[in-house]
Amino acid sequence: MSTSQAGDLLALINASLNATSAIALITGFLFIRRKVVDRHKRAMLTAVGASALFLVFYVIRILLTGTHEFAGEGLARTAYLSILFSHMVLAVLVLPFILRLLWLAKKDRFEEHKKLARFVFPVWAYVSVTGLVVYLLLYQVYGYV
Repeated sequence: MSTSQAGDLLALINASLNATSAIALITGFLFIRRKVVDRHKRAMLTAVGASALFLVFYVIRILLTGTHEFAGEGLARTAYLSILFSHMVLAVLVLPFILRLLWLAKKDRFEEHKKLARFVFPVWAYVSVTGLVVYLLLYQVYGYV
């Protein structure tokens, strides 16, 4: 397997991890709405695990293949870069808040956890979904240079 093929495989794995995170987040949200706390906890830990693995594999992929230039043009390029930029900025900004949510839950400070999660959940879900969208646009729809 070439370095390029390994990078493309890691990108597919990362897209799958983003999808897993998004599904786990939505599942966890539905469980907590139904007050099924044990399943909420498992779903959220799945989302954390998938996101953490994504980060590790993303760094490895970047080290192997570097970044890629989006091959689309015009409106497609503008849309892609807008999605990518918002995804990257929010991914960096949401991380400390995810860690805070984990800490609050571990310390049984559920009221604070709940208040913070109202803001963190939609951002984290957006980051997970847009990660998948970025992959689809870059690797499946338009390609890269």
